Amino acid sequence: MAIGPGDALLTDRVAVVTGGSSGLGRGIAEAFAAFGARVAVWDKADPLHPVDVRVPEQVDEALERCIDELGPPTILVNNAGGVFHSSLLDTSPNGWDALIRSNLSHVLLCTQRVARSMRTSDQRGAIVNVTSIEGLRAAPGFAAYAAAKAAVLSLTKTAALELAPLGIRVNALAPDAILTEGLLAFAPDSADDLGAMVPMGRAGEVDELAGAAVFLASDLSSYITGQVIGVDGGTGAAGGWYPHPVDGHYILGPAHEHRPTIAP
Repeated sequence: MAIGPGDALLTDRVAVVTGGSSGLGRGIAEAFAAFGARVAVWDKADPLHPVDVRVPEQVDEALERCIDELGPPTILVNNAGGVFHSSLLDTSPNGWDALIRSNLSHVLLCTQRVARSMRTSDQRGAIVNVTSIEGLRAAPGFAAYAAAKAAVLSLTKTAALELAPLGIRVNALAPDAILTEGLLAFAPDSADDLGAMVPMGRAGEVDELAGAAVFLASDLSSYITGQVIGVDGGTGAAGGWYPHPVDGHYILGPAHEHRPTIAP
């Protein structure tokens, strides 16, 4: 079976993107539209149709509106999430629950609702979960967030197996340092610092994550399910090795100039 440029297109497909009003979600929604999809954004910050994806009734209403206005969705991107610093010993039950609801619970809720719609309408589909590299490594100060993201990765694999007989593929993206307006507002001088820790030498752009999402939503990935793609410039592969700021050789640990170079 030969492939062609048209296999990357999402023409006339209906896509739902949660948390799509800003940042990574907006980049994905815009990319899907550019590749031909009709896109519904589910975001509590949407000025026209706010949707809190943590609330079942609001998700049900949003899905019904999507079907009525755009058609049954065949693509779902679970991107909504939130984070705040909370050390392990200081995390309260309320704080833990808030982070789990913001980063994990809605993934199950939206996946259930949209996958049931796909099954009812006999539509093959693709689900993409935007998680984080923090789900694959330790994250001091962000225990609940990292635990939720790790759970999303596990859920991705289980969902891939359970939904495969329905023709629904489920995969995940695990970004690391991606330059969003939120990140730049929080740390305006962070781009160079982040780039120093990335093997490719720079932080990522939103469109680079969006490109991976288009791939997983399109027919180019028609035999891929249950997988996690790191969109991280190589930091996951690095596993703690950093390029030395002077000679570029890799060292194990923070890349301070006074540390000796250790060639791998």
